[in-house]
Amino acid sequence: MASVAELILFGGPILTMEFSHPRAEAIAIAGGCIVAVGSKDEVMVHAGPQTRRVDLQGRTLLPGFIDAHGHFTNALQVVKWANIQRPPAGPVTSIASLQQVLQEHVQANPLQPGQWLVAYGYDPDGLSDGRPLDKRDLDPLFPDNPLMLIHNSNHGAVLNSCALKLVGYDASTPDPAGGVIVRLPGSTEPAGLVMETAFIPLFVHMPKPSEEELLERFGDAQQLYLSQGITTAQDGATSAADLGLFQKAAQQGRLLLDLVLLPLVLEVPAMLRERFPDFHGGSLELPQPARDAFGTYHQHLKLQGIKLLVDGSPQGKTAFWSEPLLTPGPNGEANWRGQPLFPPEVLNDTVAQLAGQGLQMFAHCNGDAAISMMIEACRKAGLSPEQDHRTVIIHSQFMVPGQLEQYVELGLHPSFFTVHAFFYGDVHIANLGLERASWMSPMASAIALGLHCSNHNDFSVTPIEPMRMMETAMTRRSRSGVVLGEHERVDVNAALRALTIEAAWQIREEDSKGSLAVGKRADLVVLDHDPTALTPEELLSINVVATVKDGVCVYGDLAGAVAG
Repeated sequence: MASVAELILFGGPILTMEFSHPRAEAIAIAGGCIVAVGSKDEVMVHAGPQTRRVDLQGRTLLPGFIDAHGHFTNALQVVKWANIQRPPAGPVTSIASLQQVLQEHVQANPLQPGQWLVAYGYDPDGLSDGRPLDKRDLDPLFPDNPLMLIHNSNHGAVLNSCALKLVGYDASTPDPAGGVIVRLPGSTEPAGLVMETAFIPLFVHMPKPSEEELLERFGDAQQLYLSQGITTAQDGATSAADLGLFQKAAQQGRLLLDLVLLPLVLEVPAMLRERFPDFHGGSLELPQPARDAFGTYHQHLKLQGIKLLVDGSPQGKTAFWSEPLLTPGPNGEANWRGQPLFPPEVLNDTVAQLAGQGLQMFAHCNGDAAISMMIEACRKAGLSPEQDHRTVIIHSQFMVPGQLEQYVELGLHPSFFTVHAFFYGDVHIANLGLERASWMSPMASAIALGLHCSNHNDFSVTPIEPMRMMETAMTRRSRSGVVLGEHERVDVNAALRALTIEAAWQIREEDSKGSLAVGKRADLVVLDHDPTALTPEELLSINVVATVKDGVCVYGDLAGAVAG
């Protein structure tokens, strides 16, 4: 006897992401899972007297999108931060307009004495002034409050003099290993911009709103994702403090979507000290109960793997390349190649320790030299595809010929960042030249080799925009219209799979998410148009009508108009 559905959807294209039957006419849901998908006649046998039947009226239904890499913790913060991104993500086009945004933000959100003012999305390449911002542009605005203007890479920030004094950076402070403190011309005085290891500890440990205030923000933060059809989000560098916050939010039933955590490797020792004070293993040695905590959801929250940082940002020039850039380094250095955050021997030891404990690794690598370091570390650790370790190289941004083949040899898989083509493509061409820049996010080559490729937006580095991720994977076109690597463009089906089933595979959830099949969770998104029927340029006009998590509509209206 057929199980009785609580909900049946029909009347529009249903894109399953299943190779054997890519399209269906109807889908039936019960108990949060898919109980039937196929022809309307096949599915309607599951209808009962209480079944809700919804005619999609031509709208398109797909699996809910999966955030392959981003920072959910930033979503809790940006709702109270000033948006200083350049168009189309923000309003800033000049230093004057940036200053105006800060002043308007403070008028709406008055500062207490000594309180930090934080803004996000600073892009020096988007300023019409022909020079980057420095502390002298900020000091007259709020001289008694520390300012942190986070770089669009999330790997640095511009600080004003008050903030520099508070964190102890002055003319006598050397650059930390793996970090950069940009200086005023002709002096050692900090100009304001700090990157990588000069920034990361400040950001991780800077004062935050109270736990209660952050918990109250979970609703708005999740709506940023749900409004874009995302049903599984990721926090891609979880700190020790944020781990406790996320666990409390889950225990209080505040999570509507699934949240995947990747503890930052630098924070693992602090997490162990807090939770296992009597355990005295190595700094990255996890007691068995800690290892057992990975891979299983508890109230929509799951630890999946450990986040490693190998280099920095390409647009911030702190990635690590094998050949020099065509432009000077952050402090005007000639023949600048960037630098790794840690020496190879530290990375080799880290990878060996984590791999030896069976922990999945997610390694941030942007430049080809950083990618080579990670490849070598994995080779030394003895990783192979047969182990099914699913090590993910996040960004895999500027690769060189031969590296994808080494991914295949070792069982590594890329999570690409194709929106870089639009947001920073022209900057990459200036820094690297068109030929090297065209190797960014080589998705078509990776798919041809059989690798599992996801795509991400690294929120809040770029906005949460699945349709722009698809468009850039298909066009690889910069703001000025230059195509970076025509041969790496993919078709619409590959672009969709990178947001769904391939992203599910990378977090070991391909059996429960990422496609529409019987037994999988009913995580769905309804769009007002079929993305497979539009040109890449038209994708950006698509709107999310509704988002469904475990069979429950959590955004929009399944039968209604596009949500406002």
